[in-house]
This record gives sequence, structure tokens and C-alpha cells, in this order.
Amino acid sequence: MTAKILVVSGSPNLNSRLYGPIQYLQGRLDEEGLAHELLHVANLPPADLIGANFASPEIREALQRVEAAEAIIFASPVYKAAYSGVLKTFLDLIPQEGLRDKPVLPLFVGGTLAHLLVIDYAFKPVLNALAARNILGGVYSLDQDITRRPEGGYTLSEETVSRLERSLSELQVELERRRSVPASLPGVHI
Repeated sequence: MTAKILVVSGSPNLNSRLYGPIQYLQGRLDEEGLAHELLHVANLPPADLIGANFASPEIREALQRVEAAEAIIFASPVYKAAYSGVLKTFLDLIPQEGLRDKPVLPLFVGGTLAHLLVIDYAFKPVLNALAARNILGGVYSLDQDITRRPEGGYTLSEETVSRLERSLSELQVELERRRSVPASLPGVHI
């Protein structure tokens, strides 16, 4: 099944608190009946990822998933005031206009409010270079707002849930808007 929404996790750690907001959004997408799938960049073959091996079946399949997606949620922990190197390496493989006409929702988790502007100053310029013109506001959460439950899963602060809900609503509006514009209108790029 081709996903309408692709969630790209740029965390090098599959146990990261980043998966709290990701799992929350996945649950809400399920509730809304929106098809989605998760791409763990860290699961791609490291040598192929670092070496930009476009002949790699895994790299080709991951890039096809980006191309086929109607919208993309890019998720990353914040390291050194920027998104993860794992995510940057993957973004470097996406064709120059690979995000054209796709709503993009950034989802970041950091340790301090000092990095709150990472989405605007570190991430959006790269998205713009990939022709993303519909970059939604995004969500920046603090580590302390995401608690691991002993039995598994995560508990999110009310503020984080509220911001995730607003972003999900914004994404749904963009998807509906895209569907309502006839694809045959020349010169109309959404």
C-alpha cells in the first residue's frame, strides 16, 4: 500500500524520546483514516547512506517512498543546535526538487528551549533547497515533556499534545486543499 503520509525519523536511536510524538501522530493518523508509513533512516545500510549509493535497493526504495508520499513529516532529535546528521545525510540524497508540491511538517525534540528556532534557522533552508514551499509550522518539544512509561510507550505533556493536534489539523487542511484543486490547471503549483 502506498502511503499518503510518510513519517521520516532521523533519530540514530530507535529508543529516542522522539518516538513519543511520532507514535502519538501515527495513532491520530490511524484514527483519522489517513494512510501513513514510517521510514527509520537509521535502518538504511550505513555504507550506502554515507556513500550516497543510489544503486542500493534500500536507498532507491526509501527515495521512492519520499517521491510517492503526498505529505511528509520529518522528525529529528536536536543535536548541537541542528537536526541529526542521520537525517541530513538522507536529505542529501533527495533530488533537488524532491519535495516540490508536498506539505512538510517538521517534528523536533530537544533538550532545551535554547534550540527552539532550530526548525526555522537550520531545517527550513534545507527544505527550501529541495523545493518544499509548503512547510507547516512544525512542533518542537522538550525531552522533559516526553516520559517513557515502564510498560512501554510514552506519555506526552498536555502542551506537546496540544501542539501535535494543531499541527495535525494544519496538515489535514493542506491535504484537503490539495485534493480540491484540479490537477489539470496549468501553472497551478500547490
